[in-house]
Formats: sequence, structure tokens, C-alpha cells
Amino acid sequence: MEDKYTTITKTIGEGFYSEKRSKFLAFAHHVESQAQIREILSVYRKKYYDARHVCYAYVLGADKADYKMNDDGEPSSTAGKPIYGQIVSNDLTDILIVVIRYYGGVNLGTGGLIVAYRTAAADALSHCVIEEKYIKEKITFTFPYVMMNGVMKVVKTMEPQIISQEFDNTCTITLSIRRSKAEELKNKLNSLSFE
Repeated sequence: MEDKYTTITKTIGEGFYSEKRSKFLAFAHHVESQAQIREILSVYRKKYYDARHVCYAYVLGADKADYKMNDDGEPSSTAGKPIYGQIVSNDLTDILIVVIRYYGGVNLGTGGLIVAYRTAAADALSHCVIEEKYIKEKITFTFPYVMMNGVMKVVKTMEPQIISQEFDNTCTITLSIRRSKAEELKNKLNSLSFE
């Protein structure tokens, strides 16, 4: 079961491309929600209010099922799609790339636009740190206090992240572990007896 994905760190990657006096400023952000994307886009639209276009593409989720491309007034598929293409060719997710265009007075044509947006996005990505992350699964286990040693031995061996724990006569522990190891962790916990 595949439980790894690649994304960028929270450091913003910046890129630049210039063609026939048109300037393309590119920014790559690590994002985890559509609300976060809307907020970032709003900031860029305010900051670069005098720019002609604020184009972007994003991909969210380990399964990469949530994605969008936006040409923001450029001819269809000349901006969002080449930006998205850079995300896909680098196999990234949880990422937003924004490319802001200042028009230089000379039309670049569809081929020129595609090259410009793709190159600006690639330049932004070249200034990012790419990292591997794991899809995690949460497991909550309830057990009598007498099983504490056994539970803690399993936790020490398998090294899941402890999210929360309550110790009383009946104890509850919530753990987070990469998806490919979740079944093994559940089996080990469930096979514990009153030692």
C-alpha cells in the first residue's frame, strides 16, 4: 500500500521569467486547504493589484484528487495548465503555484505564453525544498491499566506518534502511524493479554 507522497516545505519558492518586456513572477507555496489557497491568492491580488494576470494551479491531498488550474483571463490553457504541468511532472501535492504577469505591451502568442508560465513555475520550484511525507492513520486503543506495560512495549517497538493518552482504571491511547504499518500496530495491540 503506497503511503508516501512528495510536497514542498513551508519555505516559499520564488521564480522569475521575462519575455518581450512581459514579466512573470512565480511563487510556490506549501498548502493544506482550499481556505489557505484563497487567502494566499487574495494577498497576491492585493499586493500586485496593478498586474494584468494572477494565474495559478494547485494540487491537494495525498491522492492528488483535488486540483485546479486558472488562466485568469489569459487564452484558455496557456497559463494554469503549464503551471499544473510542472506540479505533475515533479509528482507534488499540497502545493499552490501562483504566477503573476505584468504585460509588456507585446503579445507573446499562445506558444510564448505556455513557455513563459511553464518556465516561471519551474524556476519557482527550483527554489523549493522537496520533502517526502507519509499518510498517517490514527488508532485509538482502550485497555485496562494492568496492560500498560504491554501497550508501552508495543509503542516503543513500533514508534507511532502518541497523540493523546488517558490513564485511569481504563486507559485510552491515541496513536498516529504511517498507513502501511497501521494494521500491524492494531494486531499487536489487540493480541496483548493481561500480563
